[in-house]
Amino acid sequence: MPTLLIGPLLRHVDSRSASVWVETDQPCTVRVADAEARTFTVAGHHYALVAVTGLEPGTSTPYEVALDGDTVWPADGYPPSRIRTFPEGGDPQFSMLFGSCRMPDDPVFGADALATFAHRMRDQDERDWPDTLMLLGDQVYADETTEATKEWLAKRRSVDEPPGQEIANFEEYTHLYHEAWRTPPVRWLMSTVPTSMIFDDHDVRDDWNTSQAWRDEMSSTSWWHERERGALASYWIYQHIGNLSPDDLAQDELYQKVTSIEGDAAELLHDFAERARQEVNGNKGTRWTYRRDFGNVRLLVIDTRSGRILDRGARKIVSDREFEWIEENAHGDFDHLLIGSSLPWLLPHAISHLQSMNEVACRRPGWRGRLAEKVRQVGDLEHWASFRASSDRLARLIERIARTDTATISVLSGDVHHGYAARVRFPEPVKAAVYQLVCSPVHNKLPPWLRPFFRVAWWRPLAAVTRWWAHRNSEPQPVEWEKICGPYIGNMVATLRTNGRTAEMVMELAKTDTELVPLATVPLT
Repeated sequence: MPTLLIGPLLRHVDSRSASVWVETDQPCTVRVADAEARTFTVAGHHYALVAVTGLEPGTSTPYEVALDGDTVWPADGYPPSRIRTFPEGGDPQFSMLFGSCRMPDDPVFGADALATFAHRMRDQDERDWPDTLMLLGDQVYADETTEATKEWLAKRRSVDEPPGQEIANFEEYTHLYHEAWRTPPVRWLMSTVPTSMIFDDHDVRDDWNTSQAWRDEMSSTSWWHERERGALASYWIYQHIGNLSPDDLAQDELYQKVTSIEGDAAELLHDFAERARQEVNGNKGTRWTYRRDFGNVRLLVIDTRSGRILDRGARKIVSDREFEWIEENAHGDFDHLLIGSSLPWLLPHAISHLQSMNEVACRRPGWRGRLAEKVRQVGDLEHWASFRASSDRLARLIERIARTDTATISVLSGDVHHGYAARVRFPEPVKAAVYQLVCSPVHNKLPPWLRPFFRVAWWRPLAAVTRWWAHRNSEPQPVEWEKICGPYIGNMVATLRTNGRTAEMVMELAKTDTELVPLATVPLT
């Protein structure tokens, strides 16, 4: 009898369809509601993404999961998992839960904010549940493994050889996803709240694609290529395909090949991951960036990691071709634009100006450039501000949209292990309210010595000094921003709510495994 290993994960949901992802321990037919799919196999692992169609708009449908006819879900102790479709044309009231950086269940990291949120959901009316969840990177940590994973790795291979206690290949990545997604409350939450995802550096390795020097250093090792292939192949299976609608999947050539092949599709995914691994410096054939629409809310999620242009003379966080796709899809008939970027577009002022300075310094010849590169890698100076061509282009795009009838534009981010909200201003007044909203981590910890640093980084006198210094060597940034709440430290989640043309963000801290306490409520007007 087949067993359900991970899932079900409710992924793409619209007004009439939904997709449900599972991993099983053997090939089988997976049935969800009135739909079914045969599992596909990759390297001996078995997966299915079941497309449930023909649903009625604006309805809530409890569902079970059956494997070869035997019911294996719902979970004991939790309400039935549900598919809640969106009304035709959308609902004026909409809510999105978001956050990033979630380590597996381990008491060393304190309360898991996502698990705490699930605990509260369990006793709520489903009308109070969020409509969707956006996970903004670092769903797994390939370079910072738990003690349990280190013990598991030591039984598989020698951890005295590189990459030691880090993840080495696809098989080891599958273990990470099992560890991250089997926490009971989180598993139930992700079975009933449609979830979108994007990777960040720790899904592959800290500082992934920071610079060409970083890539050259990694490529010179004996283990990096297999590690990156395993990361991208597993990301495609566990995260990416669930971001796509059933119509998108029907047109996705790789998905159609993988799900129709007889036997194991490992070689097919290996070849794909090798091509995707080389998508740096403009040579990009895979687009991880995607778009989702929720009535009058558009979510545009940007890949800020895999396709960077790292040449010294033309550093860009997104290639020109992909940015053109972003610009095309950033316009439309909606009231609220949400831009999902794992990396914050706008950081504390002092950090932002330092990153702009460092980008210029890294271009210098000789020892000064090499020293600046060391500083970049040690200080994690690789956010939007260190790719000024891309950061400024994003600013110009947001400004153009803000001059239309759009009510709000919010850049949702994580990565930096503290939370804050900042209001954005342009040289000339615009119609829309524009914000940078950061919520991180969901479940991790910030070293105590770093906490004062994030508070000082917002200090106005320090910002003025670093701005003056940065502008001696680079052009001023085309936007100004002002912190309106934060910085907050701890495990947290944020909810963005819209009602017609109004919006607000609520940020909450996981005080215990069962209690969330409010940090801030920010009207986005």
